[in-house]
Amino acid sequence: MLLYIHGFNSSPQSDKAVQTAQYINQHYPNVAFHQPQLPSSPHAAMTLLCELTEQAKRQGQVLRFIGSSLGGYFASYLAETYGGKAVLVNPAVKPFELFEQFIGPQYNPYTNEHYQVLPQHREDVALFDTNVIQHPDRFLVLLQTGDEVLDYRQALHKYHSCELHLEPNGDHSFVGYEQQLDKICNFIQL
Repeated sequence: MLLYIHGFNSSPQSDKAVQTAQYINQHYPNVAFHQPQLPSSPHAAMTLLCELTEQAKRQGQVLRFIGSSLGGYFASYLAETYGGKAVLVNPAVKPFELFEQFIGPQYNPYTNEHYQVLPQHREDVALFDTNVIQHPDRFLVLLQTGDEVLDYRQALHKYHSCELHLEPNGDHSFVGYEQQLDKICNFIQL
């Protein structure tokens, strides 16, 4: 199974998600590829991701994850907890520390959903923190120094013993992501 996990206020309709789906469909059509729209509640989102992962594990499938931003944070937890390889694209490292600025009404432009980020969501997200990476061989981390949303140095510090790909400039969307898909698929051993 390959599970693509989008970030906060994103969806399977984001550029990276669409590029990933097209690439997998073209080059690896037999791979069980999942790209769910995550609920806005972090607890509900992780419940869905764990259910998909546990179902694949019960079926004996190899676990693989690609996570972007908050999705990278979730992918870290899944790979550390259940096994499998994960590619993290400009991942959030401590998203619970950033929640103050998002508490209140939110709008997801991909889904047209209006919802509330609640103080409880900060604690819900913190439950899935992988403070120390125990299995660095499971991770490929793609970072761009021009990320305007997250400080890439936090990810450099946390994932220092993992395989890292650091590019100058760029932005939070990871400019040129589609050019990384071959490397991504090789790392997760498709």
